[in-house]
Formats: sequence, structure tokens, C-alpha cells
Amino acid sequence: MDPVTALLTALVAGAAAGVTEAGKKLVVEGYGALKAALRAKFGAGSALAGALDGLERNPGSQGRKQTLDEEIAAAKADQDPALVELARALLAQIESQPGGAQHIQNAVGNYIAQADRGATATVTVTRKD
Repeated sequence: MDPVTALLTALVAGAAAGVTEAGKKLVVEGYGALKAALRAKFGAGSALAGALDGLERNPGSQGRKQTLDEEIAAAKADQDPALVELARALLAQIESQPGGAQHIQNAVGNYIAQADRGATATVTVTRKD
């Protein structure tokens, strides 16, 4: 998994886990460590921190995930080995939880459909000739 995807996926999954599964102590601690490291490096008032705050308020929002993805790239957070390692450690903690790997989704590109928790999603592309 490339560093940008690792950071984005960890932050998205951590934000969701922090809201819905606060009893998962290791996940909450790992997310807190990654969040604190981002704030320490880029500042609590940075665009990246603001994008993360927005995602925490609405973890299911695709728009907020996209904004966070853009801010990670703009800040070049993916080029910091310590941040990437914290993100990967958080993903490993989430995946180690019962059903944890099933709750991580990340989609990048065109013509993407995502479904969660038993839902279905489709993409229909019509060519115009």
C-alpha cells in the first residue's frame, strides 16, 4: 500500500473506529498517536488538521475523505516515514480486531462504487458513440 493510501485509510478507519468502537483501546490509542503526530508536525490549525476534524465529525462522508486525501498530498505527509509507520501500525491494529479488516475501504479512481455492511453498489458506464 502506497504511503498516501496508508495514511488516508488509517485516518478514515481510525476516525470511524474512534466514534463507533471506542472500547477498542489499541485502535483508539493508535489513532490518537497518529493524529497527535500530524498535529505536531503540521500544526493544529493546519488545513490537514482541519480536514481530519471534518472527517471526525462525519466519518462516512466521501467528500471529507477526498478533502483529507488532498490535504495529505498537499502537506506531503506521505513523505514522513514516522507518520507512514504510525499509519501502518494503526491499520495493523484495526485489522487484528475481530472483523477489523472487513471495515476498511478505500477507493481511488474513476467509476468506483463502494458498499458497506451487506449493501450493494454498482457502476454503469454508457458509451456515447
